[in-house]
Amino acid sequence: MVDTLKITLAQMNQSVGDLAGNAAAMLAVRDKARGSDLVVFPELQLVGYPPEDLILKPALVERAAAELEKMAKVTADGGPAMLVGSVFVRDGALHNGVALLDGGRIAAVRFKRELPNYGTFDEMRLFQPGELPEPIVFKGVMIGVPICEDIWQPDVCRHLADFGAELLIVPNGSPYEIDKDSLRIDGVAKLRAVDTRLPLAYLNRVGGQDELVFDGASFVINGDGALAVQMTDWEEQVVETRWTRTAQGWRCDRGEIAQLADHPEDIYCAMVLALRDYVDRNRFPGVVLGLSGGIDSAICAAIAADALGPSRVWCVMLPSAYTSQESLDDATECARLIGCRYDTVPIAPAVGAFTDMLAPVFAGQKPDVTEENLQSRIRGVTLMALSNKFGPMLLTTGNKSEMSVGYATIYGDMAGGYNPLKDAYKMTVFAISRWRNAHRPKIGLGPVGPVIPENIITKPPSAELRPDQKDSDSLPPYEVLDAILLGLVEHEKSVAQLVGEGFDHDTVVRIERLLHLAEYKRRQAPPGVKLGSRNFGRDRRYPITHAFRSA
Repeated sequence: MVDTLKITLAQMNQSVGDLAGNAAAMLAVRDKARGSDLVVFPELQLVGYPPEDLILKPALVERAAAELEKMAKVTADGGPAMLVGSVFVRDGALHNGVALLDGGRIAAVRFKRELPNYGTFDEMRLFQPGELPEPIVFKGVMIGVPICEDIWQPDVCRHLADFGAELLIVPNGSPYEIDKDSLRIDGVAKLRAVDTRLPLAYLNRVGGQDELVFDGASFVINGDGALAVQMTDWEEQVVETRWTRTAQGWRCDRGEIAQLADHPEDIYCAMVLALRDYVDRNRFPGVVLGLSGGIDSAICAAIAADALGPSRVWCVMLPSAYTSQESLDDATECARLIGCRYDTVPIAPAVGAFTDMLAPVFAGQKPDVTEENLQSRIRGVTLMALSNKFGPMLLTTGNKSEMSVGYATIYGDMAGGYNPLKDAYKMTVFAISRWRNAHRPKIGLGPVGPVIPENIITKPPSAELRPDQKDSDSLPPYEVLDAILLGLVEHEKSVAQLVGEGFDHDTVVRIERLLHLAEYKRRQAPPGVKLGSRNFGRDRRYPITHAFRSA
């Protein structure tokens, strides 16, 4: 039995399915933590989280087991033990679990008990829940290892404390959501620590995985609820924590208390990190996007530059007969501020060719939204041609307000590989644009100083697909639209509830109708980072075909 412990918390990124790469990264951390007793890694660090149905491939499970055995053998050198998250098979069932690797062997294994099955999570279809776990005995210390969701309910921590656990280590794969920092610490972890009177080390992963992004922000709370360690957010970090046995039980020494990103920097960092990992892990040399002179494409270009560096961002202006000189000037200045490549490809020749081609079958028909959408689709085809020819991934730039009501052209401005703004309402776009002009994010690779001309932020939004077009011709003011959408999408409110809150009845009915009609478009939209509690696709899963309306 020991009276002191040095526990290294490794807040790391991970690559789903890259077993050898993830193992090598963990062993490299262990090599630098030689003075520690134990190195702890996030949930499913060996396999990557979330693995989704990839975890159902027997070959992956077999290789994970073999890789874990190789890692265990390394610990025969007398160096620190490791607590590693992986997938395990027991009696034919798959489990999400952790293994203590110590003394050249797998010394203990514990399985996750509470399997989340809400929002972005569907672990019940992949794993079997473990039994209520016993503590792991390490150097004579009883260490409870509840895994992620295990602390969001009281049973596992209470059981571990009753069984004699002296401290809790919690490996996590907890995705970012707005305001989740306070929810994790104040709403969950402190409650468990105070309830059990045990110190709790909460270790989260960091990095992007498709539509999810993990912010890190790991921490340690002592049994009295006091914050002892706060690790940084949005970056990998390895921190050695020091623990001492006292008359009142184990306690973590006070360490670094990092300042976490405030709002809306947290949203911006989420977009940057998610895009960076998506582009790099899928081996794209960079990104290309249409720069219209509007705020959505401008902030997407800034996000891309902060994610990848300006040299990997290619902006293209695709003017039509309705593109104003103001937009041309604004787009040129935006690209200059960002420092990225900028080209102009007029679409008038293609518009003319399509007009002539369709003239015989369109004869007698008045121009309408069809001709507007043709321009958008020509732009999509042009940008995809550049992507195919030169390799960069095409970014789409539509915000959540537009995607909610279908104010986007399928196979046009919706064509592309990824959308940083997919879960960002228009008012959020304004907020992060103003923030980015005044700040450079701590993880950013773009220039210091303003990156978006002020005129882009202040001028009335317009798709410029017909003369003098403004978004307000088709939609309520964005501050009204976003408030209605927050009610309908994020909170599942009815028309009657929103009308009771003061919104116009006919406007709410119209917006609800558009929201449901646009479901088929959203099913065909590219992925984009989750920011709120109800992003389209992973959280909010509605049928395309249904007849229900709340009014």
